[in-house]
Amino acid sequence: MGLAGWEFLVRRRDQLEWISESKNGPAQLPDWGDRRYSHLETSVGKDQLQQRRVHQLRRKLSKHFFGVAVFLGWLAEMKIVGGGPKCRQWSATPKTPRKIKLLHKTLWKWTLLVCFVSLPARAQEPQFLPEIDAHLKLNSYIRTYLEAKDDRDGGDPDQFSIGPSIQFYLKPLIRLKKITSFDLDDSKTRPLVLETGYRYITSPNTSPENRLETIATFNFPLKAGFLVTDRNRADLDWKSGGFTWRYRNKLTIERTFAIRSYHLIPYIAAEPYYVSQYQKWSTTDLYAGCLFPVGKHVEFNTYYEHENDTGKSPNRQQNYIGLALYLYFSLANK
Repeated sequence: MGLAGWEFLVRRRDQLEWISESKNGPAQLPDWGDRRYSHLETSVGKDQLQQRRVHQLRRKLSKHFFGVAVFLGWLAEMKIVGGGPKCRQWSATPKTPRKIKLLHKTLWKWTLLVCFVSLPARAQEPQFLPEIDAHLKLNSYIRTYLEAKDDRDGGDPDQFSIGPSIQFYLKPLIRLKKITSFDLDDSKTRPLVLETGYRYITSPNTSPENRLETIATFNFPLKAGFLVTDRNRADLDWKSGGFTWRYRNKLTIERTFAIRSYHLIPYIAAEPYYVSQYQKWSTTDLYAGCLFPVGKHVEFNTYYEHENDTGKSPNRQQNYIGLALYLYFSLANK
């Protein structure tokens, strides 16, 4: 099937074949039946066609795709104006704006549906990562918390980690307090937070792992209410008599937004890993999420995480959907 400069994948008698070159000039509209009968071409000139919608199309799809969608941005109603028993000629009459709008919506729905059907068969489903952290503020400069989570950081297999941490604060900054006034995490009001913790890590059919975490976090207030957090973390791991370590640097940008009286905190983050086992920067995690404070003690963190792991060959890419529950309590006088 040809259409003034277009080339499509056509089907004749249950055979699929590519038509690589047009036998008709771009200023002619070929016959609807096929392209071989040039004497039955219409006399419509190229300048009378939809000039902004006429393009060359010649593309071979990947073998991993099994669906094809052709979307036309301008809709027209086709009417028969003549033709023989084998070949017919057509003219285009634009539809009314209301019909065009309705058909646009229908085509968009079908296009999106076909695009989803055409995804590669090897695409992986996102995995779910639950987490719960319970924080207890002892005084104005010290806070401790207990963390339990499904841990797959840095290309780790399915494993569970649990353990305590303790944080040491500096004095809060006024600018940081203004930016984070609706965030329940008190540590974000401090320009520097030092932290150390222990994690006991278990996974199916392997020996348990002991991890010592040391973390230094810097918070920087920016204009327009943005907050930049730079977390530097070292993981020291002991497992089955062996020792490995890795360094992680997570950079996060967030800002509080108000929806009427409610305030939420969307953010994006990137975290590369240097792993001693591979002696290189082998893993990169990208995050997009949002914090949802609920009352004075509860905050939810929902996020999407994409991980690219180049430590082993071939490279591995994983997608995660995370849901964390943060609980905040305090013994300090306010």
